[in-house]
Amino acid sequence: MNIVDLARFQFAMTTIFHFFFVPFSIGTAFVVAIMESMYVKTGNSQYKKMTKFWGNVFLLSFAVGVVTGIIQEFQFGMNWSDYSRFMGDIFGAPLAFEALLAFFIESTFIGLWMFTWNKVGKGLHLFFIWMVSFGTLASAFWILTANAFMQHPVGYSIKGGRAVMVNFGALITNPQLGFEYGHVIFGALLTGSTIFAGLAAFQLLKKRAISKESKQIYHKTMRLSFVLMFIFSILTIGLGDLQMQYLVKEQPMKFAATEAVMKTTGERAPWSVIAFVNPKTHEVKGNIDIPDMLSILSYHKTTGSVKGMEEINKEMEKKYGTRIAGHKMDYYVPVNTLFWSFRFMAGFGTLLALVSIVGLIMTRKGHESLYKHRWCLWVVAILTFAPFIMNTCGWMITEFGRQPWTVYGVFTTAQSVSPNVSVASLLTSNIVYFCLFTILAIIMIALVVRYLRKDPDDIENQEPKLADPFAKGAF
Repeated sequence: MNIVDLARFQFAMTTIFHFFFVPFSIGTAFVVAIMESMYVKTGNSQYKKMTKFWGNVFLLSFAVGVVTGIIQEFQFGMNWSDYSRFMGDIFGAPLAFEALLAFFIESTFIGLWMFTWNKVGKGLHLFFIWMVSFGTLASAFWILTANAFMQHPVGYSIKGGRAVMVNFGALITNPQLGFEYGHVIFGALLTGSTIFAGLAAFQLLKKRAISKESKQIYHKTMRLSFVLMFIFSILTIGLGDLQMQYLVKEQPMKFAATEAVMKTTGERAPWSVIAFVNPKTHEVKGNIDIPDMLSILSYHKTTGSVKGMEEINKEMEKKYGTRIAGHKMDYYVPVNTLFWSFRFMAGFGTLLALVSIVGLIMTRKGHESLYKHRWCLWVVAILTFAPFIMNTCGWMITEFGRQPWTVYGVFTTAQSVSPNVSVASLLTSNIVYFCLFTILAIIMIALVVRYLRKDPDDIENQEPKLADPFAKGAF
């Protein structure tokens, strides 16, 4: 492997691992805020226990997410210095807002929320967790503002060989940002809802004595989670559909790859349920097609041609050239990766929508049959891991589909890599990061498993306490 391939692998590894925890913390923070809102609204102590119990799971995800984010930023500066020099003026503003505003809100109000149970009024304490949730949503907005620019650059000019911002407003009104932010956030909220439903199912499956109170809390958790899963799965699918229609025009190569369209279709484009593409010959084999369906998905009508990757590649060669900065260009993207990633992402999203509907039917008042069948609980429990697959596939589509560009149509991946890194240093750092991530994953899983040995009743009276620095024996 060469330097570019190793740097790309490291970026993919750190980003994917970090992105395990970003939707996790965004989604769980939002759901915990809803739980506490229900407590404040109803005064039902079960909702308070539910909030405190699941809130600790959110705190674990947030802590690990911060660590993985630091590692990601470190490798970014180490391996992509030329990209940083080229894009520093554009990225400076949104990343500064994310660090100085959004993350400051998150970290400040997390502390207030953790340590002020029963010390402030219920309304004020509820305000704290909603500010935490707002901070996570704002943080995602500014990060995705930067990523949306990479997908669809706007509001800039090239001066002195660098990209210079000329219109900050264009950055935050980027049409790519609207679709991307909505799809990511609804996917994150779906993630949080699914995780809590699955963990509650795991708790009910354990062969140990559970108090009646804790069982009722798990039942309430699953019922609330199913409601949210249904809402957010529909919104995620809807925004995803709009985003794909946008890609038909703005990133046709990415869209064609997700559907394995190598040659431009006729006016009635078939949709491939499965397909395999030879990356060397660009031949499509083993495909099973549904007539007209791709036209319907792309344009919401039975007619409409879809450009193939071969035609798009020729257009890009004509527009950008066959060589850029001395590097031979290949505008094809990894079609098999994008094709199957899209199907896993869409498939799991649809599955979660269906499970939420069935779950709502089977947990309705007076007909709570889901809790009586262990196999039903196992289905919900196993789906705890579905959002992680779904989110990873979504980001693979987003990032792989942009290749060979770091900034679409402006700056290539080969131009972006640091000129002073070596194969040996990249191999070493890849191994180190992989080991760090493995350790973090083991720690995270161990902490969650250990924590879930308890029930809501067990932690009711437990509350983090700030040490008194003037207490006897403190020093």
